[in-house]
Amino acid sequence: MNAFRLAGDMTHLLSIILLLHKIRAMKSCAGISLRTQELYVIVFVTRYVDLSMKYYSFYNSIMKIVFLGTSISIVWYMRYHKVVKQTYNKDVDTFRHIFLILPCFVLALLINRAFTVIEVLWTFSLYLEAVAILPQLVLLQRSRNIDNLTGNYVFLLGAYRAFYLLNWIYRFFIENHQVRWIPWLSGLLQTAIYADFFYYYIKSWKNREKLKLPA
Repeated sequence: MNAFRLAGDMTHLLSIILLLHKIRAMKSCAGISLRTQELYVIVFVTRYVDLSMKYYSFYNSIMKIVFLGTSISIVWYMRYHKVVKQTYNKDVDTFRHIFLILPCFVLALLINRAFTVIEVLWTFSLYLEAVAILPQLVLLQRSRNIDNLTGNYVFLLGAYRAFYLLNWIYRFFIENHQVRWIPWLSGLLQTAIYADFFYYYIKSWKNREKLKLPA
C-alpha cells in the first residue's frame, strides 16, 4: 500500500458516498446515468468474483464488499425506490450499454494474462471500467442543468483513476519494475475519456459558473 493507492481508494469511496448522499438525502437521482451504475455493478461483480476464494488483507476484503454493496444499492434505489426512481432521467439516458459490454468481453477473451475464468473476468472488468463512464458523460452533455453534487461525483471518479495511474508508476519505479500492460492501458484510456470533463469542470470552478458540457 502506498499513498497514491490509498488516495485512489479514498477518492473512489468519497465519490460513492457523495452519490449515495444525493440519492438518500435529496431523494433524487436526477443527472445520474442508471446505465453507468449498472455497468459498475458488472465491473465489481466480475472483478471480485474471487472474494470468497482468496484473502489478501482485511482492508482489501472490506473495500471489495463496500464497492459491491454500494454499487448494487445505487442501482436498487434508481430502479425500485418509489420516490427516487421517479427522478431518473430515462429519456436522456439512452446509451445502449450492450455496445460496451460485448466488445469488452470479446477483447478480454482475446487479450488477457492467462486464459482462465478468473483472469478473463478480471481483464473484462478493467476494460469495462475504462468505458463505463461514457453513458454518464453522454447524459451530462444532454442535460442543461448539472447540479454540483453530480459534477463533483464524476470529477472524483476521474480523480480516483488518475491516482491509480500514479500508483502503478510508483510501483514500477519503487517496487518491481514490471509493466502490467492491461491495467496501464485501460487506466490511460479511462483517464483520457475524463480529460474533456476535467477541462470544463475546472474552467467552471475557476470562473464560478454553472458546469456545462458542450453538445
